[in-house]
Amino acid sequence: MQVKYVPLACALLLPAVSFAQSVTLYGVVDTAVEYVNKVGAASHSVTRMDNLTGTVPSRWGMRGTENLGGGGQANFTLESGFAPDSGVSNQGGRLFGRQAWVGLSGGWGQVSFGRQYTMLFWSQLDSDILGPNNYGSSVLDNYLPNTRADNSVAYKGKFGGLTVGATYSFGRDTVNAGPSPAGANCAGENPADAKACREWSALLMYETSYFGVSTAYDSIRGGPGAFGGLTSSNKTDDRLAVNGYLLLPRTKAGIGWIRRDNDGAANRLSDLWYAGASYDITPAVTFAGEIFYLRYRGSADKALLYALRGTYSFSKRTSAYASVGYIDNRGSLALSVSSGAVGANPQAGGSQAAAMVGIKHIF
Repeated sequence: MQVKYVPLACALLLPAVSFAQSVTLYGVVDTAVEYVNKVGAASHSVTRMDNLTGTVPSRWGMRGTENLGGGGQANFTLESGFAPDSGVSNQGGRLFGRQAWVGLSGGWGQVSFGRQYTMLFWSQLDSDILGPNNYGSSVLDNYLPNTRADNSVAYKGKFGGLTVGATYSFGRDTVNAGPSPAGANCAGENPADAKACREWSALLMYETSYFGVSTAYDSIRGGPGAFGGLTSSNKTDDRLAVNGYLLLPRTKAGIGWIRRDNDGAANRLSDLWYAGASYDITPAVTFAGEIFYLRYRGSADKALLYALRGTYSFSKRTSAYASVGYIDNRGSLALSVSSGAVGANPQAGGSQAAAMVGIKHIF
């Protein structure tokens, strides 16, 4: 008799289990029409539809939690990046190229496993005012909007105003989509070379209701055939970041410095400084601007980037924006003012300007 009622008992328990779990579908569609001048030695211009990021990269995803009792939770995120101009998947064609992880969390913090952000991303999140905007820090260092690692274990814990975190990857990038930050051809997990394509990062951050400061270290190791000059596991590309931000009524300001030591480059040592601010003129109208300066040590190579963006919000989910950018390259640098305009670089040591208008919708 007791066995007969087991299926009924299980059925009665199922609704209680399902109510303890929450899954959210979310996303952003953001694209713009862009004009870039002085392309190449002939100084042509190009007008194009943005396929990467106007203000933020387009993406969709699912995230969920399940309460495990005692304050513990199971968590996951699956996030896919795509190009709204053509509908193709970004991040080297990965299905969930932006994030794909599962973890456990509690009062002690969170441990997660999979493809996920390194601690350099969390360090830059508030201090870099324009973030992944087409005219922004990604122009001067295209790794910054791609600070993710495959095959990684991460820990992040917040204790009052203090946040600590770390990541370690056994093979940071399994996709060959390059040479490009979308895929560095460095799969790692190689029994013949235990160091190949490893990654690690660490974060220390302190925040209050009106300011925050942070420092992070991010190290990626090379391997046979890897892009970006990191063709050996003895070569590393390291970044040390020190950042801060300030929150005032209707205003946010940020400042930061990133020191890079790249074994894969002819000029190993570089410094990137940035400072910016955003101001809410009205609840619907916001202006933001940022200045960036990149300098290679012991070299004439340097670049100065100016960017300005105005945003009008129709609602909490939909906004229109206009951005302008200008870059002044020196030495042998030929960086494009737009991180999204692939192949639209100026001549070496040249300047370049760009402008775009676009729409962003959050769902």
